[in-house]
Formats: sequence, structure tokens, C-alpha cells
Amino acid sequence: MNEHPRPDDLAELRSAFMVNDAGESALGWPGVHAFEAEHGIVLPEPYRTFVAEITDGSFSGPPDFGLLGVAEMPDDWGDDRPVRELAAPFPLTEAWLWEEDSRPSEEIERLLHPVFDHGSIVLGTDGCGMYWHLVVTGPHRGQIWNISGEGAMPFGAEFGYTTGTSGFVGWVRHWAAGKPWFDAAEPVVVSDGTHR
Repeated sequence: MNEHPRPDDLAELRSAFMVNDAGESALGWPGVHAFEAEHGIVLPEPYRTFVAEITDGSFSGPPDFGLLGVAEMPDDWGDDRPVRELAAPFPLTEAWLWEEDSRPSEEIERLLHPVFDHGSIVLGTDGCGMYWHLVVTGPHRGQIWNISGEGAMPFGAEFGYTTGTSGFVGWVRHWAAGKPWFDAAEPVVVSDGTHR
């Protein structure tokens, strides 16, 4: 994996978070490498360089309760949850609203643990059990997903419900512009006729 962040993206991220502390709030490259080695992953760019060189978390958001440091979890995550497995594949490739799923609840419950705990880091919360995840494994690596008690959906105009650009920079840009997360009037209808 030989990713490199675009300098324009890093400048935009620095500006959005108003970070001007010469890297003091950043994790640093040794910290990023240690986190990646501990979890068997490589963080996607530009988030990886953002955490290493700009800042590892921010009280100003996004999301509503601030951007968490790479190794942190929201206060309301719960202590009795399963161990998170960042190197395990993120299980979804499209939005899933399990509260509308007709399968038996026992079957759905078995599928939920990997959605919350495999292949992603938690960027933070908007409260009420709404968490923003950065996918670090699988086909959606580098994308942002909103995962709540009702379902999981990727962030990005190509997936519907938002006009924002997918990925960490697009997610931050959307927040910095003061736009609501789900600002598209209608979901996108894809070629097979389904809604996303």
C-alpha cells in the first residue's frame, strides 16, 4: 500500500480544524506506526498523515461531540462491548437499515457485532448512539460510515442522502461548510432500481 496524501487536502484539513500548533497535538509518526502495528492495519490517507502531523482529535468536531483521537472511543460506547477487531474485514458494501430488515431479530443481532466492531475506527459521535466510522479494511476502505441503532450508511453523494464528497476530506469539508449530514432531497436510485 503506497498511498500519499494530496498537499491540498492536508492544507484544507489544517484550515478546517484551525490547527496551528506546529504538530504538538498530532500523534507523530512513531505513534501512528505503533497503533497500526498493534492492530495489523495501515490507516487510509489522508487521515493517516492528518493524525501523524496535524492533530490526533479535536474538540471542535466533526462530529458534534468532537473528533476522537485514533485510539479513543466515545464515552457512551459502553464497557461491556466485544473487543474491536480493526484488521477484520468491514462487513458491509452498501447501506443496511436493520430496523427495516424483515429477518428475525436473532439473525440480525448476530450480524451487528462486525458492523460496529470490525474494520473501522470510530471518529466520534453525534450523540444518541450515532457514530461516525472510518473504514480501514475492505472495499470501502477510506470511506466514512454513519452507524447507529437503526442502521449503517456510507457518507458520500454517490451513496445518496448527502451532497458531500465521500472520504475523510469530503466529510470534514461538508462539516466545515455547516451543512447538515443528510442534505440531499432524495436518495440516489442506482441502475438496478434500488435506493441507496
